[in-house]
Amino acid sequence: MSTAGDDTAGGSEEISSSKEEFTSCEQSNTDAITEGIDSVALEDDKSKCANCGKEGNSDNMNTCNKCKSVKYCNAACKKKHRKKHKKACEKRVAELHEEALFREPPPGEECPICMLALPHETNTSVFMSCCGKSICCGCDYTMTEGRKAHICPYCRMPPASSVEERFKRVKKLMDNGNGDAFNHLGGYYLRGESLPQDYQKANELYLKAGELGCASAYYNLGTAFDNGRGVEVDKKKANYYWELAAHSSKVQCWSHGDGGSQSPSCNKALLTRSKIWRKVFS
Repeated sequence: MSTAGDDTAGGSEEISSSKEEFTSCEQSNTDAITEGIDSVALEDDKSKCANCGKEGNSDNMNTCNKCKSVKYCNAACKKKHRKKHKKACEKRVAELHEEALFREPPPGEECPICMLALPHETNTSVFMSCCGKSICCGCDYTMTEGRKAHICPYCRMPPASSVEERFKRVKKLMDNGNGDAFNHLGGYYLRGESLPQDYQKANELYLKAGELGCASAYYNLGTAFDNGRGVEVDKKKANYYWELAAHSSKVQCWSHGDGGSQSPSCNKALLTRSKIWRKVFS
């Protein structure tokens, strides 16, 4: 005759057995899903040679250097397929170029005082040779209004007492890799302000500033090639440096070719400008 205790023990064993079966089933399902994912990943890693159709691991295959869209099992197949692939490759390269050129630009530099984006129009911000910051004219005016002494709104340093001291400050910023400082000094050589006018020196400084991330410098260098200022007129190089400026968010460069109007924020208008560019530079 079974007792209540025996019934309870038997029930516990059944529950425990059911739990084990459920856990085992759940683990089996998990393993099956994992294996499925792994098999899909392995299939995704496989690519076909665009020339001979041979399958291989995509990581170990030879990729087209220009369009990056087709793969080859070896360099020989890549060379054989070059003529057939040329037209499609050039088309894809042009598409990639357009995508990169007309994507939404990264956020522009902000005024460190009011934290608003600095305007792209010229003469709307002031470069401070003391700290290397660019301050919007509104904040600069507010700081000087009602004050006898003009101090930097950011670091509170007084202005340079002489041209020599100003250039000494700029040189210190340049030694620290400040691209805006190179661009600023290039402007002095361009205008012949406090320094002998030297277009070639200005262009050298603009190039260095652009390499350090100053979009305005690339814009200035493009203008130099467009106007033949210190260099021979070269519309292709002008276009090239304006595009570099555009990649770095200098939206003002988009105004070329449409009467100098301000750049729009939408990509459709930028594409319209691209068509105008082709007419101007063709």
